[in-house]
Amino acid sequence: MRLWGTVENPPLDPAFERLNASLPFDRRLYPQDIRGSIAWARALARAGILSPEEQQAIEEGLQRVREELDAGLFLFRPTDEDIHTAVERRLSELIGPAAGKLHTGRSRNDQVATDLRLFLMDEWPELEGGLRALEEALVRQAEAHPDLLMPGYTHLQRAQPIRYAQWCLAHAWAFERDRERLQEAFPRLATLPLGSGALAGTPFPIDREALARELGFQQVSPNSLDAVSDRDFVAEFLFIAAMIGIHLSRLAEDLILFASAEFGFIELDPAYTTGSSLMPQKRNPDALELARAKAGRLIGHLTGFLTVLKGLPSGYNKDLQEDKEPVFDTVDTLRAVLAVMPGLIATMRPRPERMRAALEEAMLATELADYLVRKGVPFREAHRVVSALVQEALREGKALSALPLERMRRHHPAFEADVFAALDPEAAVERRVVIGGTARAAVDAQIRALRARLAPADSQ
Repeated sequence: MRLWGTVENPPLDPAFERLNASLPFDRRLYPQDIRGSIAWARALARAGILSPEEQQAIEEGLQRVREELDAGLFLFRPTDEDIHTAVERRLSELIGPAAGKLHTGRSRNDQVATDLRLFLMDEWPELEGGLRALEEALVRQAEAHPDLLMPGYTHLQRAQPIRYAQWCLAHAWAFERDRERLQEAFPRLATLPLGSGALAGTPFPIDREALARELGFQQVSPNSLDAVSDRDFVAEFLFIAAMIGIHLSRLAEDLILFASAEFGFIELDPAYTTGSSLMPQKRNPDALELARAKAGRLIGHLTGFLTVLKGLPSGYNKDLQEDKEPVFDTVDTLRAVLAVMPGLIATMRPRPERMRAALEEAMLATELADYLVRKGVPFREAHRVVSALVQEALREGKALSALPLERMRRHHPAFEADVFAALDPEAAVERRVVIGGTARAAVDAQIRALRARLAPADSQ
């Protein structure tokens, strides 16, 4: 018999029963469901609803149910609509009528919200750890190659020279923002809904704050009606995951390009590439392509779930059953990609000769404009003058440094003999010493700042 049914209830249409059932996916919540039920039984005992003997029998029975599920020995039945039904049904078989008291003052509405929050609270450290490992790998790459220069790009066109370390740290800072989002969202996630009942709260004297402490929550939901329908934590998690996916995709896209023969800036370890079934010479960056593709999956889960939420009335609605599958798949997707990317980053090898060869002198045009600015020329005028110089050099097939000083002075008399010192990539990079810049000192400061953030909390 179902939790909500009676002997006289007519059978459900089999097609609807399959649509209604969540057990095929929510069985994954059994550790959290049993943990929450044990805590609820203790709360009922503290409130005088259960005798000590009943509470002990329920707790021991739930532990046995957990052991059966852990060992794969639990036998599900067709009447098990969801994991909550299955656990309570098996508990009743093990300990008898006392099991019927466990659900006193509790609804599946607050029960499932609690389970899903507990699930994400359990996953949070793993996701944060994956991001931390990826950041560590990027920082180590930056530390290993502090003086390596490469082209920086805008619009995928060579723009200005930067340090390879600056490129590594640019991605590291993006993932650091993702870690911050996880940290900032955790208190909102760790809000206990249990004790809210179906919508109006429980009529029994449950100490919800003690319940929250026992289960590891940081606070108690302030409104029972809101608590059972609140899935902001799901939407927020899916958004954070989508941003992580976008940052992973952008990193992957850069590396796919950089590892191509056309760029040749990076060599990927063979452990993270595959061969071709037809062309023996090829190594394909499949790990990176899959990381790039997963962003679409993560964005899709966010978009789909927000659409589920957008038209719901207050209180619990069965639409909210659609929260679990995107959460589970998002967790699995992130864990799979974050298990691969740190190793790929740690083992990739930059190719300095290819990076140096790509540092064409035209990328130093901004240096000429800045040179004129330091001579007192307004930037807009300097920009126009240098643009004309660049076009002249291109027409003649010459480097800027090959233009004689007299030719430069025809465009503006502020050019002097020291202009050619401006046409040096290393000097250009070193002039960007501002906070966040690509000069060696600025990059070293970024590394120190990231290292401080990545240090364990107990060492700070």
